Amino acid sequence: MDANELYDPEFRKLIKSKEPTVIIPVGSLEQHGAHLPITTDSDIVTEIASRLAKKCDDFIVFPTINYGISFEHSPLFNTSITTTTLRTILSDITIELVNHGVMNILILNGHHGNAQILGRVKDTMDLKFDGNTWDVVSYWHFMKHEFDHAGFVETSIMLAISDKVKMKKAKKGLITKGLSKEEKERISKLSTEQGGFPKVAKNGVWGDPTGATKKDGEKFLAEIVRNLAKECQT
Repeated sequence: MDANELYDPEFRKLIKSKEPTVIIPVGSLEQHGAHLPITTDSDIVTEIASRLAKKCDDFIVFPTINYGISFEHSPLFNTSITTTTLRTILSDITIELVNHGVMNILILNGHHGNAQILGRVKDTMDLKFDGNTWDVVSYWHFMKHEFDHAGFVETSIMLAISDKVKMKKAKKGLITKGLSKEEKERISKLSTEQGGFPKVAKNGVWGDPTGATKKDGEKFLAEIVRNLAKECQT
């Protein structure tokens, strides 16, 4: 169920009778190479949240927070908010939900740069409210394939959910296969620093999107939602 399907009397009754889980998707607004829109992270996490809510009873998807922490992509395009701002937004939303009786909240992350601060939000909420069920998950942890940025995985998923992919402009970016463990760790660390991502992936792509397909995207989505549903049910 999406929040746009809810009306005040029914929602208040649902909170009391069913103890629903509210999903808050969090994305970002940042470059994804020349072939994917800057809304890619938000588009994907919104779709996954919607599919998860359809698969699990009494799950409600709230509007996606479309801005995240993407300073590492500068000077490539990003519109980022600070860690303090994101933490405040999520804290305010979750506190209001608890005040209205919502006991179960799932923050679904769609951008790697958000992960650390979202973990801190969970820790704060765990301490502030006793008896509530809180969780913060990043969707790529629920798939076996190695994740990327505007590479095979993200491009395939976008082909499955969007008509905005420009495959003719898709180009291979940073490939880490064959590199030593130490070199991979060095590159990974550099890519998360402010302005570091373009230093390791000049065209803004981590991976190879050229072989991406809609069919693979549907497989990834099915796997992610299936594993997320199992996690949520336990």
